Amino acid sequence: MSEIVIRAAVADDWRTIADFNCRLSEETESTTLDPAAIEPGVQRVLADPRKGRYFVACRSNQIIGQLMHTYEWSDWRNGDIWWLQSVYVHPDFRRKGVFRSLYEHLQNEAERDPDVIGLRLYVERENEHAHETYETLGMKRPGYFVMQRMLSR
Repeated sequence: MSEIVIRAAVADDWRTIADFNCRLSEETESTTLDPAAIEPGVQRVLADPRKGRYFVACRSNQIIGQLMHTYEWSDWRNGDIWWLQSVYVHPDFRRKGVFRSLYEHLQNEAERDPDVIGLRLYVERENEHAHETYETLGMKRPGYFVMQRMLSR
């Protein structure tokens, strides 16, 4: 496989990112995302880095993987925690170091930013393969689990 290049996503990447997010939702939650929500949602992140940032993995100028991070302020630790979200690697490129490259890029960005104190993500409870992948990258289970209440809009 030719070299994997990691770069910040740009506005023109929105179609691929939205497509990958739809695939991710289908694969992990058996849920079909509404294009009327996902497409402008991706575009809003790409237009406003305060909402989050996407990074894409490319091979021969083709996007083959992505991740986004969003921000959580921790008053307990006086710093930002970056949440990894929308992690997706095209099936043709899995188990080839694409996610590792994306993760290491984000980790390096975080280490260069003195306000960032950590990285977090949530993982499907049954996805043991993902658990192992994240643990090999040095991530640990902190003992928390996520609860939510989504608003009807």
